[in-house]
Amino acid sequence: MNSHALNVIELPRTLALISERATSPLGAERVRNLLPITDRDAIEREHARVAAVRSLLSAEEPWHLPGVPDARAALTRLRVEGASLTAPDLLVVGALLRSSRATRESLRGERASPMVAAVLAGQIESLFTNKGVEDTIERAIDEDAHVRDDASSTLKKIRRELKGSQGELIKLLERAMARLEPHQRVADMSVTVRNGRFVIPVRREAQGAVGGIVHDASATGGTLFVEPPAAVEAGNRIRELQIEEIEEIDRILMDLTEKLRPHREALEDSLEALITLDSLVARARYAIEFRCAAAELSDSTEGFSIVQGRHPLLMAQGIEVVPFDLEMSGNERTLLVSGPNTGGKTVLLKALGLFSALVQSGIPAPVDPGSRVAIFDNIYADVGDEQSILASLSTFSAHLKNLAEVLSSATTHSLVLIDELGSGTDPTEGAALGGAILEALTARGTLSIATTHLGALKELATQVDGVVNASLQFDAVALAPTYRLTKGVPGRSYGISIARRLNLPSEVLTRAEERIPVDERRVTALLADLETREKALTAAEREAGSIAEDAKDRARRVADRESTVREREREVERTSRREARQYLLEARAEVERTIRELKSASEQGEEAAREARRRVENLAHEQGRELDRLERETSGEPKTGNEIEVGIGDFVEVETLDGRIGRVVEIRNGEAVVAVGVMKLAVPRSSLRLTSAEAAAPEVAVAIQGDLPEVHAPSEIDLRGMRVGEVDDIVMQAVDAAIRADLKTLRIIHGKGTGALRERVAEMLRKESRVTNFRLGAWNEGGAGVTVVDLK
Repeated sequence: MNSHALNVIELPRTLALISERATSPLGAERVRNLLPITDRDAIEREHARVAAVRSLLSAEEPWHLPGVPDARAALTRLRVEGASLTAPDLLVVGALLRSSRATRESLRGERASPMVAAVLAGQIESLFTNKGVEDTIERAIDEDAHVRDDASSTLKKIRRELKGSQGELIKLLERAMARLEPHQRVADMSVTVRNGRFVIPVRREAQGAVGGIVHDASATGGTLFVEPPAAVEAGNRIRELQIEEIEEIDRILMDLTEKLRPHREALEDSLEALITLDSLVARARYAIEFRCAAAELSDSTEGFSIVQGRHPLLMAQGIEVVPFDLEMSGNERTLLVSGPNTGGKTVLLKALGLFSALVQSGIPAPVDPGSRVAIFDNIYADVGDEQSILASLSTFSAHLKNLAEVLSSATTHSLVLIDELGSGTDPTEGAALGGAILEALTARGTLSIATTHLGALKELATQVDGVVNASLQFDAVALAPTYRLTKGVPGRSYGISIARRLNLPSEVLTRAEERIPVDERRVTALLADLETREKALTAAEREAGSIAEDAKDRARRVADRESTVREREREVERTSRREARQYLLEARAEVERTIRELKSASEQGEEAAREARRRVENLAHEQGRELDRLERETSGEPKTGNEIEVGIGDFVEVETLDGRIGRVVEIRNGEAVVAVGVMKLAVPRSSLRLTSAEAAAPEVAVAIQGDLPEVHAPSEIDLRGMRVGEVDDIVMQAVDAAIRADLKTLRIIHGKGTGALRERVAEMLRKESRVTNFRLGAWNEGGAGVTVVDLK
């Protein structure tokens, strides 16, 4: 990739910005050394890794990289056979082992999803762990890079003896100092060490009286540091112990080094994996901070689409960046951007090149979702003042030198960025030369983006297929650029407009306008009119959008109010149904009490009792139907168009039996069990039609035993296979029927299963006043799969 172009679009500065988000100097260095690549598969893999780390950093409990110790020097020393690592070397290698293990565990644990683990598998597998060696180093080397006393029993023994010998020698020397005459003493004298020997300070004139070996003198020469004769032997022993300590430490360090040497390559791979992960962390942190979306990759011949593009260096400076949208199709090969100075043309030019360079370096670009970034085989740039004093080149010559390289090297898959095309020479010749260069690049299929002030170049879009104009808007009233990009329209330089705002004499401005060629004045006027219309259209669109948003907001508020009203209506309806149900239940209880009284009184007044019971049962049937209707409405149970609402005890005509009349004795799964004579049939409710008890009298007469009509009711119901929400009506109907039939016991089969049906049945029976007791069945009654109910 062209290094000059990468510098021009400020890729190194951007990489330095991103590297600041690394956790270690090694990770930061890796980011700064990133370069664009052209292999699409490799680019996609790199972005997948960044996305994986980004998901880890964005988790509810963000992931943290434990650290990346700089163990490069230590690992290089391991390559030399026979060389021993120092204690600081071993300390940093131990940190490498510890960080590798912690990182591997965190990326293989619950924190990392299978997708993340798969994407980062190469780095995870490269992390070398050896807890035994790690612990051995930690036991031998402390956090200050000193060999611990416990590193070996020999070292511990040597240091214990050395400490004791030093203590004894110090006491001996202190006694020697105490025996000195006042004129031999030095103020604030104490035992000290000179040249590795323990000594005492004495005045020079007392040296003969004290004797011993002089090891040093003060700067003035008035004080001598003397090792008394009595201390020489003890000092020699201490020196011997110190040598033994050094030898034992060297042995320990070599032993630890040899434990690490077989794992040198694995340790190097582990360090490389940690550096790579830190580089990914820096890129992911930058992507989060700068709101970078994952852009789709496209071939350079397919064009690109930037949605809300923003220059990262401007964002980093805290500048309020105006984002831009720009799409180039595959047929559009050259974009010619015009507009006033300081309007943002150069920033746009650099940003477009920088986005591709970043993406090809494995770094997300600061764009929004929906963006497509093209991949180029090379980037060429001629931006800014290219004057070279050393090469004796003028600005124009330097531009031409760069453009000559572009024309000789750029391919169909290259990106060419040219700032102020045609400047630095006569405008007519500059426009002609610039137009010819762009025409050649366009014909080659090279994607080119150029900026210019020259009016003649703006006409190129009407003359050459594949060339498109664009402009950056300028507020002529405020004399300030808006930095808003408009594709398809060339821009104006606003020179005379700015001069008018700065109050140049009107006659000068008039004369300046007259000197502009008529055709150019006409084009300028058309552009001004087009800008005015575009601003008006933008304002209208903005107003329409605001109105639409207000309408949506009002619609949301109305919908919320309607929802609240509907909920209140439903609550009122639910309350009314609950009250009605309670009333019906109380009425039914009264009816059943009356039936029991009538039964007991039937012996005194048979005919009257029979008639009263018939009336009461008819009332009970009507109440039962109403209760069933309320229950179905409350539960939202759907009804088919031909189904009728029947309850247990109702008299019905069965259409499939030529209108035979029977009595409903059970309801289950949309069917009614009807007793017709001595038969019981399961019949769809759509085949039933309600009738009166009087009409049914002839049919049921054969089933009547004794003087009073008997109510048929099942002594057992089966709920197996039903859902919890479906059993309430069936259980209550069965209890109602059993009470009317004067049954004392009812068996409810619900099965064992999860126990949900059993719990629901028990909950209902606990609230039922007509139930005296209920229990699970005995072993010979079905066990926990059956509930036996005792009725009043």
